[in-house]
Amino acid sequence: MSTTTSAPRSAAAQAGSLALYGGTSTRRVTVRDIALAKERGERWPMLTAYDALTARVFDEAGIPVLLVGDSAAMVVYGHDSTIPVTVDDLVPLTAAVARATRRALVVADLPFGSYQASPAQALDSAARLMKEGGAQAVKLEGGTRVAAQVEALVAAGIPVMGHLGLTPQSVHTLGGYRVQGRGEAAAALLADAKELERAGAFSLVLECVPAELASRVTAEVGIPTIGIGAGSGTDAQVLVWQDMAGLSPRVAKFVKTYADLAGTLTEAARSYAEEVVSGAFPDPEHSYS
Repeated sequence: MSTTTSAPRSAAAQAGSLALYGGTSTRRVTVRDIALAKERGERWPMLTAYDALTARVFDEAGIPVLLVGDSAAMVVYGHDSTIPVTVDDLVPLTAAVARATRRALVVADLPFGSYQASPAQALDSAARLMKEGGAQAVKLEGGTRVAAQVEALVAAGIPVMGHLGLTPQSVHTLGGYRVQGRGEAAAALLADAKELERAGAFSLVLECVPAELASRVTAEVGIPTIGIGAGSGTDAQVLVWQDMAGLSPRVAKFVKTYADLAGTLTEAARSYAEEVVSGAFPDPEHSYS
């Protein structure tokens, strides 16, 4: 009988199998996986998703974290800001994304007015997004002022993603969509990041902040940072998928488009319309005998 054993896998092979993007694991990504990725120095992508079909595409493409963002107010419901969207609006979108995915961690935004009043309100709203929507985590905006809400959610077993810098729900207070954290404001943002970590947040979105500040925050907190308009020094990056894929008519400076989906859909719609008008569609191949 042979006494030989298979050699243990190399550290590189083990790390490769665990990678958030490009790994071989097929189980659902967890907040622990996110934390371990930072320990490994691994960068990873996050995208928004609001419906089953695109969520399935992104999940199969290996995107490890999908955010059902309050940006749905603009890209799904047609508002000009994120402020009007409600928990009732986001629950069915979250449920669609959760049902369509097998591996991606699904994070749902807590919309404006659903958590600011008290920790109890935050818990009620987050519980709905998890119980009715199937989210595995929630995201909220703000620093020290929402630390009590973060603590209450984490104590209740709800993973929380923080969000600092340009916080779109506070756009009227901020005076518009402007870069945040310049000059003396940098110290306050860094303090907020550390407070969110202390309160139990598992990760932190940094939006529209100077790249140098985002890198400093990333180095000084133990939780992963996710940049959007924050340079390349964060642990991860996120974009609204319609911006990334070239469907949005206008995008911010920090957005890079990787496709021309608006052009593709326009061409497809026109080709379909022309064939209907000419009688070319439906042809025998697409008809029943």
